[in-house]
Amino acid sequence: MYIKKILLAIVIVGLVISAYFANFVYKAMLKPNTAFNGETAYIFVSKKDTYKDVKAQLEPLLKDLESFNDLAEQKKYTTHIRSGRFAITKGMNNNAIINSIRSKNLPVKISFNNQERLENLAGRISEQLDLDSLDILNAISDTKFLNKNNFTKETALGMYVPDSYEFFWNSSAETFRNKMLKSYNNFWNASRTAKAKALNLTKNDVITIASIVHKETAKVDERPTVAGVYLNRIRLGMPLQADPTVIYAKKLTSNNFNQVIKRVLYKDLEIDSKYNTYKYRSIPPGPITMPDISAIDAVLNAEKHQYLYFVANVKNFGYHKFAKTLRQHNNNKNEYVRWINSVGINR
Repeated sequence: MYIKKILLAIVIVGLVISAYFANFVYKAMLKPNTAFNGETAYIFVSKKDTYKDVKAQLEPLLKDLESFNDLAEQKKYTTHIRSGRFAITKGMNNNAIINSIRSKNLPVKISFNNQERLENLAGRISEQLDLDSLDILNAISDTKFLNKNNFTKETALGMYVPDSYEFFWNSSAETFRNKMLKSYNNFWNASRTAKAKALNLTKNDVITIASIVHKETAKVDERPTVAGVYLNRIRLGMPLQADPTVIYAKKLTSNNFNQVIKRVLYKDLEIDSKYNTYKYRSIPPGPITMPDISAIDAVLNAEKHQYLYFVANVKNFGYHKFAKTLRQHNNNKNEYVRWINSVGINR
C-alpha cells in the first residue's frame, strides 16, 4: 500500500513536470508570438549589432519578448547573431522567428543614377546597404582594381550602369564593386561593342559622350539627335563645345560640386581643364555624370543628320532647336539669349 502511494506520487509529480515542460515548450517554441498587423515585418541586423540591438527591433513586433529571449538563450542565438535583412511572418512562433533571423538572409533592391562622382555614388550606396561610404569609395577607387580592369580614376564612374540591382544588405564593398563590374561587362554585349567599334569609339568615349548628351537633354526621344550633333563634330574635327563640360570643369577646379550653375559665362570658357570642351578639342577624359542607359544607347544609335549646332528652344521647353549652319544657329541662339536675359538668369 505504501509503495503504491509512492508510485502514485511519482506519477503525479511526473505529470506535473510534463505539463509544465509541455506548457514551456508550447509557450517558448510553438505559440504564435507576433504583434504586428501586416503579413510580414522586416528587421535589419547590422554587422556591428549586438543581441541587445536585435531585441530592440523585435520588441514592438512580438507579444512576449521574454519567452523569445528564453528560447534564444537556449538556442545560443544571443551569442551567435547574423547580420542581414530578415523577414518575420505574421503568426510565427519563437522557434520559427529564430530560425528565420539566424539563417534566412533576404536580398534588398538598390538603385542609383545620375551621380556626378564616385563620392556621390558611394554616398548613395551607403544609404541602401550596411556599408560606410568611405569603405565603398576606397573599394571603387582602388588603383589595383582599376588598373586590372582597364579603368582610371577619371573613367571609373562609367563602370556603374544605372539600374536596379539585388544585393544582400550586409554585402561587402568589394562584393558591390565586383558585381557592378560583372554587370558592366554584361551590358557591353557583342551588339553594343560592335556599334562602338563602328563609330571608332572606345567604351569610355561612348559613355563620356553619353554623359554630355544626358546633361544636355532630359528628353529621351531627343537624345539620338543630340548625340548625332556631337558625332558630326567629332568626325569633322570640331571641338564639342558642350556647356555641361564647362560646368563640370568649373565645379572640378573650384572643388565645389554643390554649386548650382544655370548659365555658362564667357569667362568660364577659359577654364584650363581637359573637361572644358571649348578649350580642348578632345573628348573629355571621363564622364561628367553617370549617364542613363537611354543616353548610352542614343550615342550607339545616334540619328544620322547634318546638324552641327543646337540651342534650347524657348517655345518648346525641354527641347532644342537644331541648325546645320552657324548663321542659322546664331539666329536661334540670339532668341535664346533674349529670353534668358528677360528672366534674369545671370549665373
